[in-house]
Amino acid sequence: MTATVRPVDPDGDAALLTSWVTTERAAFWGMTGLGEEEVARIYRYIDDQEHLAAFLVLLDGHPLGLLQTYDPAVDEIGDWYPRQDGDVGMHLLLADDPARAGRTGEVLAAMLAFLTSLPGCRRLVLEPDARNEASLALLLGRLGARRGPLVDLRTSISEKPAQFCYLDRERALAAVAELRSVARHTREPVSE
Repeated sequence: MTATVRPVDPDGDAALLTSWVTTERAAFWGMTGLGEEEVARIYRYIDDQEHLAAFLVLLDGHPLGLLQTYDPAVDEIGDWYPRQDGDVGMHLLLADDPARAGRTGEVLAAMLAFLTSLPGCRRLVLEPDARNEASLALLLGRLGARRGPLVDLRTSISEKPAQFCYLDRERALAAVAELRSVARHTREPVSE
């Protein structure tokens, strides 16, 4: 069982990304009404920006998560909270895919290991919609993030009540170890 992270191919991954971001459960991404070409255009834009990046998280080659990063020192979201050197902003969308059943911890561990390996990363910054209870439960409960300010976020691409959350690099690395340990001890044997 192998977890990997790879850059999004805006055109090659457009159909997959569209199937994820246009579902009702992804409403907090604000893309539910978009078509495949519009989604591809957004990810081509992200690909062209130095301070933005998009990645797929895969388990055994099967994509199960979308990870986006931004540099809060450049991105307008950074104007809404007290920035620190070494902050890496991130967004995560987990696929509603049967292949993820019982393996969410592996997806999260791969994502956190990748993010904490980025040069200069000292803290992960997230700002989910404050109404997204599932996301907040994951961040604050399962991953151990600290709650930051609640703001009425208004940017050029988003308006939402945003609950900032912070995950220090050390806590993120501890979460990776915990998630991997749980995965090792709960994984069912693979029959051949």
